Amino acid sequence: MSTTRPYSPGDRGPEPSGASGVSEGGAPGSGGPEEGVSAGHAAVIGASGAASPSPSADAAAGAAAGGGGRQVRRLSFDDQSGVVPLARDFTRQALYAWGWLPSATADQRAAAEDVLLVVSELVTNACLHAEGPDELRITCEKKVIRLEVSDRGTGQPAPRTPHRAGRPGGHGMFIVQRLCLDWGVVRTPGVAGKRVWAELGAPG
Repeated sequence: MSTTRPYSPGDRGPEPSGASGVSEGGAPGSGGPEEGVSAGHAAVIGASGAASPSPSADAAAGAAAGGGGRQVRRLSFDDQSGVVPLARDFTRQALYAWGWLPSATADQRAAAEDVLLVVSELVTNACLHAEGPDELRITCEKKVIRLEVSDRGTGQPAPRTPHRAGRPGGHGMFIVQRLCLDWGVVRTPGVAGKRVWAELGAPG
């Protein structure tokens, strides 16, 4: 079991005002070279690949694309505290930009809440078992949200078997497995750490 970083997941209290968006290219899981992202800032790619100088501009670009193109945002956790509420706030902003929020129906509200819950579980798992998360990457394409949390841990996340609902702790990956279309772990040979990813679909 790895030690945790000096900060706790911190998923309590009011969430911070969040990260701002800057543009950048790159496909999820491509492993290609990408520009660095400063802590607390998003990297965004739209359907056209054009730069979006601000979150509001990114939201407008996402609306103009009709949600059909791939949209990507990245958040670096370097030197950040309270990483779980930071990740949730960042994800919530992306959901607003991509039209998942505000919710028009109960199913849409539940889908958005599932995304936020899975983000919380993935980031918390990285805090507890992998010395903390390095980066959160969110991709939206064809009504599917893909979440990726990278860390430096060597362990292999897996739902606890057998799962016992009454036992404290150990429910994170079980929740991820139940809520997601699919999930998995990606490792790059010769590179320390891993990326834990999960995909969720929009209702309807």
